[in-house]
Amino acid sequence: MARNSSGTFIPTTQVWDVSEIKDVDVTKPEFKELLVRMYQNLNTMAVTINNKESAYYDTSETVKGQSFFPDPLLSSSTASRPENRQVFNKVINFGALPNAATRSYAHGIDIKRGFTFTRIYGCSTCQANTNPVLPFYSIPLPYVSTAGIASCIELYVDALNVVIITAIDYSAYDKTYIVLEYIKS
Repeated sequence: MARNSSGTFIPTTQVWDVSEIKDVDVTKPEFKELLVRMYQNLNTMAVTINNKESAYYDTSETVKGQSFFPDPLLSSSTASRPENRQVFNKVINFGALPNAATRSYAHGIDIKRGFTFTRIYGCSTCQANTNPVLPFYSIPLPYVSTAGIASCIELYVDALNVVIITAIDYSAYDKTYIVLEYIKS
């Protein structure tokens, strides 16, 4: 498989000749070579699969499948071997957006020293799509409007909550999901 872009890919070519498997004598060196090639192929598959981003979104904490560079604050004197950091995610079922107000929703994440958010994003949907002022069926969060700053929606996370601030009535948007992605150390 040609590698035209960065990433990890499982080779599609065979590592051994499968037509010879049934004829291999288990006492001969060819059998040992077959086992080594099979092990190498399985290892390549495991590494490749483990390096792929998972697309599992749940309301409980989940390993995302992303890997961030080693913590730059660690050195050979503070860590035996710096390792890439695993990314976790959690989806918040926020419900309806507020009517020209601030609304908080407890995220339930135990934020400790070294904790870093990598992405905070979401989407809100107007199930009835009956609001004549806001004709969009779904909007991304945070939301920036060409109608001006008063139509924008602010989204942030503090130590305890996901917070959404609206300056106008967005309560018709009754289904809102916020995705939090973070590194624990």
